[in-house]
Amino acid sequence: MSGAHRADTSTREETAVGSSRAEVPSAETMRDLGRALAELLRPGDLVVLSGDLGAGKTTLTQGIGRGLKVRGDVTSPTFVIARVHPSLVDGPSLVHVDAYRLASLEEVDDLDLDATLGESVTVVEWGEGLVEELAADRLEVRLLRRRGDEAGGLADADPDLAADRAPSDGDEPRLVEIVGHGSRWRDVVLPAG
Repeated sequence: MSGAHRADTSTREETAVGSSRAEVPSAETMRDLGRALAELLRPGDLVVLSGDLGAGKTTLTQGIGRGLKVRGDVTSPTFVIARVHPSLVDGPSLVHVDAYRLASLEEVDDLDLDATLGESVTVVEWGEGLVEELAADRLEVRLLRRRGDEAGGLADADPDLAADRAPSDGDEPRLVEIVGHGSRWRDVVLPAG
């Protein structure tokens, strides 16, 4: 992970106004969760995604894109850093950013995300510790892969969810935690998978 990823967890916890948590058993269910999130999103919303490689950040964003009815396939913007997907139905565009390769807060500033933030839904993969200052009102989504006893896996997050289960159709379960920050998310019922 880049040195620029340095979120202050105590500040994030103090501003949290609502949360949900669920096990997501498959990639298609992750996309369904993204579609459910899209129903809640409106222009100006910032969604910050965190989780290990392969945890499902892009898959979730694909669901958000489907739910927002945007143009183009939503794929990982790792090498282009950011993609804009215009709406096909007169809704907000989806700005999809991958901050993994960004080494500093200055590089985030160079993307000029605040210029389009008010009119788009902005989803930032690997944005934890880098983009929270763009919007006090934001969703933070943490995705965890089941990795047995390794640190950060489902076993550490919730032992009840980490019970041995056979993956179906090549999918493995993920734990998804969604936390709303700021008045925008107060009293909003967040989807739970």
